[in-house]
Amino acid sequence: MKTIMSPTKTTTKVKLPPNPFIHEILDLVVKQRSKAKKIDILKEYENDALKTIFIWNFDDTVVSVVPEGEVPFKKNEVPIGTDHTSLRREHKNLYHFVRGGNDSLSAIRRETMLIQLLEGLHPEEAEIICLTKDKVLQSKYKITYDMVKEAYPDIQWGGRS
Repeated sequence: MKTIMSPTKTTTKVKLPPNPFIHEILDLVVKQRSKAKKIDILKEYENDALKTIFIWNFDDTVVSVVPEGEVPFKKNEVPIGTDHTSLRREHKNLYHFVRGGNDSLSAIRRETMLIQLLEGLHPEEAEIICLTKDKVLQSKYKITYDMVKEAYPDIQWGGRS
């Protein structure tokens, strides 16, 4: 009689570098097969920039004051890690682009600032801002409000504008 041994599955956990780009975190979340694993990744890589993006995208009381649709900007095509800023560094400036953040800015100045921000970011991070301002981040990254709410119970939803 022949004994058949079943191969054992080994799962290697992907580890991102320290201070990963937001798009790297979101890409890793999307690769997970279960909601629980997605939430675990969100918890593991929790940071203020990521939370800011989720709040802007999912909180109905956060209203974008930049035009909806495609933004005319030149993508920053330099190699990663050379001449990019990151959402981790720039998330503190996102208040300029929502109602109640800096209402004294003229529309032209605000749109110029948005284009400058996008041109300084890695193209994937710039795309995240473009999706988020239109509240459609979940169209590319299959992450739901419920997942974010479960991963970050400290976020207060509503009452922002």
